[in-house]
Amino acid sequence: MQRRTPVIIDTDPGVDDILAILLALASPELEVKAIIITFGNTDVDAAYLNILKLLKTLARQFESDSCSSERFPSLSPHTKIILAKGTHGPLEGDLHSAQYFHGRDGLGDMDKRHPDLNVDSMDPEVYPNLLLTDKPGVEVALDIITSEAPRSLSYIALGPLTTFAQLVRQHGDVVKSRLGQVVCMGGNLDVPGNTSAVAEFNFFADPFAVKELLTPSLPAEGFPLDRFILLPLDVTTPHEIPFPYYKAHIDPEFEGTAQPSDATKKAPLVHFTSAFLERTREVMLLFGKDAMELHDIVAVWCAVENPPPSDEDLAAATSTPVLREKWKTVRRRFQVERYGEITRGMLVVDRREDEGAYDPGANRAAVQAELQRNQFHSDGVMESNAVPAQVEVEAPPTAPEESSAEGVPVITSTPGPAMLLSLLTSRIWGINIA
Repeated sequence: MQRRTPVIIDTDPGVDDILAILLALASPELEVKAIIITFGNTDVDAAYLNILKLLKTLARQFESDSCSSERFPSLSPHTKIILAKGTHGPLEGDLHSAQYFHGRDGLGDMDKRHPDLNVDSMDPEVYPNLLLTDKPGVEVALDIITSEAPRSLSYIALGPLTTFAQLVRQHGDVVKSRLGQVVCMGGNLDVPGNTSAVAEFNFFADPFAVKELLTPSLPAEGFPLDRFILLPLDVTTPHEIPFPYYKAHIDPEFEGTAQPSDATKKAPLVHFTSAFLERTREVMLLFGKDAMELHDIVAVWCAVENPPPSDEDLAAATSTPVLREKWKTVRRRFQVERYGEITRGMLVVDRREDEGAYDPGANRAAVQAELQRNQFHSDGVMESNAVPAQVEVEAPPTAPEESSAEGVPVITSTPGPAMLLSLLTSRIWGINIA
């Protein structure tokens, strides 16, 4: 039997984070050791309550259907998941949140429409599967990393990278030598942003942490990038759960906020997910889409299917992560904008082949005519092969100290949105779609 991968989930529990955590708890390949709450979609205190709401719901689900507990192997009666608080703000700069999308409570203002789902106790005994602690998230992560077998643990980053950056700052040698890998949802390279025109929210929330971890001034001092897997919007956005699909297969009563979920007509877990998806559907419709994008869920799926490299992989000294079939990655080099008035969090890719390269999308015929008119002669073929996508066609670094010289491993392909949707439906809600 394959050993379960121990994982730490660093998250800012909003709508998609909760589904991602549910998938992690329902995946026999993973053993969730800790959930560390960070700022992001909402403030830390509200996000912390969302985990308690989730566990309260699961307890109700197991009471109403004892067999459903078998779907969540990480909630074993013999183990406890540590719940800790991480960072409350970025390494530098202003504090930003995504309450415009996730609501003040982080779950679409579910607390106002569905008070039955609110937490009415902070007593640890009410949450038998959780170990509540006042120890800082950085110290909790360090304890787990040092207690697990070397290179066996995955750190899943679903929110801003601030807590992990502080962990590397304070305990870099231990983290580099013992942590198996980081799986991170964040950034956007060749597609528009979701918080601004050019930035994804997690990287927008703390671009200073991104700079420190992914483009350090001295690469040897950062976490090894060959063990850092990045899933940007480029690959996560096509994965979604259409709301008509949700209504057809999971909750036939689902109608949105116009007709809030009725707890008496459905299983506790379905009531819970429908309650926070109500407002999400309204927001997504304003964006012109009747579906919710599964950004954080794709990152958890990646961790499920791709455990840290084995001893054989490490011995081979590969420069890119060893991934299962249909998961593909390329190394990408970029810088992150930290101070821009309208470009904060943007990943800036230098797409110039050289000083004479075309801009992506340029009219090449017109450019060639201008070159010939001015009697410009190239040593080789005039036509440039500059393209805006893969790093292997970019120029090599000109100096060894160039930040992110080898590039960050970026997932470019998964087994597909349909496969994730099927997995999500069966593991979380116990519904198998033929």
